[in-house]
Amino acid sequence: MIYMKGVTSMSDSMITKRAIAEGIKELTKKKSFDKITVSDITEICGLNRQTFYYHFQDKYELVNWIYYNEIISIVTDDLTYENSIKKVLQMLTKMKTEDYFYMNTLRASVKNEFEEYLFKVVSELFCDLISKIAKNTKMEEDEIRFIAEFYAFGMTGTITSWALHGMKETPEYISAQLENLAYGTEKFATARYKEKKTSHSNNSGYY
Repeated sequence: MIYMKGVTSMSDSMITKRAIAEGIKELTKKKSFDKITVSDITEICGLNRQTFYYHFQDKYELVNWIYYNEIISIVTDDLTYENSIKKVLQMLTKMKTEDYFYMNTLRASVKNEFEEYLFKVVSELFCDLISKIAKNTKMEEDEIRFIAEFYAFGMTGTITSWALHGMKETPEYISAQLENLAYGTEKFATARYKEKKTSHSNNSGYY
């Protein structure tokens, strides 16, 4: 039976949610996510179905809650471009420590939700970076968004693929590759900034 220690400062609702989350994690060690039922979860947690449904609509909402609160929140909390790779490393390390859960659920029918969460965070980060570099140029907002989303797809895809293929590489190796990708984004955005600025300067004397 799953129970929580040292959580007196949490609300009763959060304690229960954490217990349910630990329950499904324990189940993913020995059972495919697609075959896990709400009854399995409530049994291992020592709860009734009514309690489960009070907190979560179904097991998919539960997994999304875990993704957001235990993984995505690591990245989004006080995120800046300067600390982004450090935060990604923290996220990957957390995923690695519970690899059985993330590999199991991402191979099942909830992969898209994880990717959507991560893609949104990463694309906004790149948009902010490129906008700062391209400030005072004629680079259009849709061009900035396109570049940001292009690189965000690369980063999101790399992390998802890493999980789907067994997390064979270390979190440090993956974060280093993503740092190179982020650096490439910065270089590309800077080059576009210079190109736009030069073009603007050359045309400014013509009427």
